[in-house]
Amino acid sequence: MIIPMKMNFINTLFLVLSFTSINSCSGTSEKKEVKSNPSGSDTRPSRKLIEILSPADNAVFSLKDRFALTIAPAAGSPRVDSIQMWYAGKMLKTAFSVPVSVPIDGLTTRTPGERAVKVIAYSKGFRPQAITLSLTVVSDIVPEIFRYKIKRVFPHDRKAFTQGLIWEDGHLYEGTGQPGESCLRKVELETGKVISQVNIDPQLFGEGIAVMGDRIYQLTWTSKVGFVYDKKSFAQINKVYYQTEGWGLTTMGNKLLMSDGSNTIWFLDPDFNVISSVEVWDNKGKVNNLNELEMVEGELWANIWQTDKIARIDPATGKVLGYIDLDNLLPRNQRKGEEDVLNGIAYDTVGKHIYVTGKWWPKLFEIEVIKKGRN
Repeated sequence: MIIPMKMNFINTLFLVLSFTSINSCSGTSEKKEVKSNPSGSDTRPSRKLIEILSPADNAVFSLKDRFALTIAPAAGSPRVDSIQMWYAGKMLKTAFSVPVSVPIDGLTTRTPGERAVKVIAYSKGFRPQAITLSLTVVSDIVPEIFRYKIKRVFPHDRKAFTQGLIWEDGHLYEGTGQPGESCLRKVELETGKVISQVNIDPQLFGEGIAVMGDRIYQLTWTSKVGFVYDKKSFAQINKVYYQTEGWGLTTMGNKLLMSDGSNTIWFLDPDFNVISSVEVWDNKGKVNNLNELEMVEGELWANIWQTDKIARIDPATGKVLGYIDLDNLLPRNQRKGEEDVLNGIAYDTVGKHIYVTGKWWPKLFEIEVIKKGRN
């Protein structure tokens, strides 16, 4: 009984090994013929299908300019079946032959900024070819240049590193900076006397302020936290948080406008949720270092940090309408150092008075703005 069982086992084992060997050889043969593509990417041959003749990459245009996106077939390329063209994230056209030229109006987006042109070409049997260009579209407005006339001069606390300034209910409200010295204060215009004051955490660096209704908002520089006070008592009633640096702050209707030191203005609701944003450009390029903000008769005025200039901005488009040159408003020999720059704009909407001062300035000025010309 033992021998037959053993023979049956050997025969069975032989058959199993033979069957496995045949299948293994067959599998090896198929693997040589079929290329695996676990990523699912396109394995068709690559080929240059088109080239963009214009505009050039990194070209600069004005919003008033009208230019053309011109595409030609690449040398020796196969027939192109279709081309999709985008400008500033919007589809311009689908073309079914090349060469092709499509006009682009800079005013398509209404606002200046950095814009992308993207083109994708398709040809049967080949991978699609994508080309992306970066364009810069500057403002179509040449800013007017303004100077100033001093109307009145008032005393200002030389220890106040002014970050925000507001005229409200017959008084100045001022936010100051520097670690251990940052505060919110209410000030008497004629004397510079501090009527009331609240200090913030000495580790924080205070920045811009704004009044909305019965509340005062105050930013901090890099801590990404701001404070909300009762306007009358200066009691802190809330905190707000944001994702950028905090520089300047003002209000426009029921919106807060905030700068972060770049050329971006953020539009926020009263709880500091982002509604929208706009980039500030003039006819030459970005206008960075936007600092203290103030709304003046529908225009957004912004101190440009480390300068004695104020940019007058259309808040809807970000275009700079003009610059106020306040050079030598406080003579250099009356300043402590390089940080003693202009920073602080307050506008009296009733009396139409404009007040300005600077960081560690001993004086606050009421000025009249005088048109000089264009830059």
